[in-house]
Amino acid sequence: MRPGNRRQPRLELGVILLLSEMFNMGFGTIPRVTLFTILGQVLLYLGVINVPWSKWDVCISGDAVLRSKDYRRFILSTFEHGDDMHLYYNMISFIIKGRTLENRYGSSNFAVLLAFLVVITNSFYIALAKIGSEFLEDYSMMRSCAIGFSGVLFALKVITTAETAPGTAYIMGLPMPSKYAAWAELLIIHLMVPNASFMGHLAGILAGCLYTSTFIGKVIDSIISNITGWPMFHEHQSRFTPPSSSSYSNNYDSQGFRAGAYGSQFGNSGFNGFGPNIFQRTYTTREQEYGWRY
Repeated sequence: MRPGNRRQPRLELGVILLLSEMFNMGFGTIPRVTLFTILGQVLLYLGVINVPWSKWDVCISGDAVLRSKDYRRFILSTFEHGDDMHLYYNMISFIIKGRTLENRYGSSNFAVLLAFLVVITNSFYIALAKIGSEFLEDYSMMRSCAIGFSGVLFALKVITTAETAPGTAYIMGLPMPSKYAAWAELLIIHLMVPNASFMGHLAGILAGCLYTSTFIGKVIDSIISNITGWPMFHEHQSRFTPPSSSSYSNNYDSQGFRAGAYGSQFGNSGFNGFGPNIFQRTYTTREQEYGWRY
């Protein structure tokens, strides 16, 4: 472990807000895989889970994976976060999506699906970096290094949209078909959050589309069922159909926030709980860095 890699545990504002929101929602209303995944990322961020790397030692980039063969980044980069508010926004968004999908699929199936989405999303990230650097002749795309859970969140958003009835979504107050909401958020976040990873978010959308719109989804469902012993049930011949009832209590709005709770101000923000997402920066080596990408 390099000097300075050890994290100093401290309770920051974003962590306090997240725990407060979870307390208001009720920990018992959050399915166990969703809850344990959130708590694990919080403990990792706080340094309670002590690991022999810093967050930027495991950020994912085309260079690090294809040239340096550092494959651990496929997994570890997903669970690191740039700062406390990055963690807060991502985990609030995950609660909303996790409560819908885990309650529908079952905890064991949802856990395996998450594992698939982590690998598929990061595979798309590397592919986008490689293809972009070749076609655009911009090698900085291979050095663009990202951390965060929001690539997976975008994949979950695509899946959640496919599991619900077609309707109208409001993004920054603009109505549009819900199936286009993830794409609209991709562009808006890219324009409004300078250090968000466009490639990371796009990779998540592509991972979600791969699962919901191609035969690969059926293959993944079959593998998941073989692992857990439980079928992946979508209640529709095209694999997806609207759920029979809402996963949310009447005490929550459509974003999963309690009325009057601190975080409810974000419920109508148009970002559907995303806020600042994957943080990224470019670098040449660990010792010589370009700094944050703005």
